Amino acid sequence: MSENRDFVEIFADGACSGNPGPGGYGVILRCRGKEKEIYGGEVNTTNNRMELSGVIAGLSALNRPCDVKITSDSKYVVDGITKGWAEKWQKNNWIKSDKKPALNSDLWEELLHLLKIHNVRFNWIKGHAGHPENERCDRLAVSQRDYYAAKIRG
Repeated sequence: MSENRDFVEIFADGACSGNPGPGGYGVILRCRGKEKEIYGGEVNTTNNRMELSGVIAGLSALNRPCDVKITSDSKYVVDGITKGWAEKWQKNNWIKSDKKPALNSDLWEELLHLLKIHNVRFNWIKGHAGHPENERCDRLAVSQRDYYAAKIRG
């Protein structure tokens, strides 16, 4: 933790109906006793894209470098960063060790850039296990997923 930086907690979750299909993300930012909710989605996306988009939206909302704790139920996002997979994929021009293209390279690229600005640590939690902020983020994500699903139906 840095002396001159704010400490921010970010809770993020994603939801998708079908893979691909309509999806949404929900984020809670907490700093200095205040909270802010961020949410969004897409008509045609995947669950992993929404999980990444939530984390990116949270970090993008910060207007200066911060010390950040990100809590997510996405092993894809948390392991992708903490196990160094995303950095390896990036160094290999977004090709994985099995020689297949890494999916969502555009979002991983954006996330890796944001991680250079902020001092971030990731915290994985089990989803749908009663974690209050995770449940709240899930409700936001599902509401956005449903909103975009309704747009498809017209």
